[in-house]
Amino acid sequence: MKLANKLAVITAAASGMGRAGVEKFVAEGATVVAVDINRDGLDQLAAASGGKVKPLVADLTDPEACRRFVHDAADMLGGIDLLWNHAGSTVPGGVERIDLASYDRTMMLNVTSGVLACAEVIGHMRQRGGGAILFTASVAGLVGSMGSPIYSAEKFAVVGYAKSLAQRFAPDNVRVNVVCPGITDTPMLSDFYKDHGGSGGPDAYEAAVRSATPMGRLGRPEEIANAACFLLSDEASFVTGIAMPVDGGYTCR
Repeated sequence: MKLANKLAVITAAASGMGRAGVEKFVAEGATVVAVDINRDGLDQLAAASGGKVKPLVADLTDPEACRRFVHDAADMLGGIDLLWNHAGSTVPGGVERIDLASYDRTMMLNVTSGVLACAEVIGHMRQRGGGAILFTASVAGLVGSMGSPIYSAEKFAVVGYAKSLAQRFAPDNVRVNVVCPGITDTPMLSDFYKDHGGSGGPDAYEAAVRSATPMGRLGRPEEIANAACFLLSDEASFVTGIAMPVDGGYTCR
């Protein structure tokens, strides 16, 4: 198994890609602290895991919660080998008349929550002789998004931060990478369509996405989870500082 005996933490774990990640990591031998604000979703995951999933409720729009959950998870697991900073949010598509409260909230979830978590987790990983950190960005962190420049800016920030940490933490035997999903069929997709669908509506937007994707379909949560599992596993032991697109060919155009 790829993650045998690993102690892992995944944020935004109660649904979508994060939930698929929890299920994948457990199947590959890890014990996982699943972090989310959705207590019911976490409890369902834990109940089905045979004790391999430990739920941890945290509101990652709160800076102190972003620091605290790392230490709580380490206490629950007895240490941390792997951290997947997956928490994030859609962002309103416009650049005119920006709602600063919304901007600050999405920046907190998409960027700051991971920055704060990494500041806390590195000490735990040093104690264990190394580890691996993964961020979720987006194809919008690799190519500019005309429909959502702010979202793209935030995801570019994630990629740049991870690449910098990869260099900084390499002497500690801690690898840092990024997974960059294309449009993926998750519960958050409806919010994305609402924010970025434009006058044509969700159906027209999805059709445009499909036509721009060489494989002609949306991604599936388990496909992102599979990539995350590889990047955090020892199979990727010489891989650090990359931003891997999992996008059906969207960014190879």
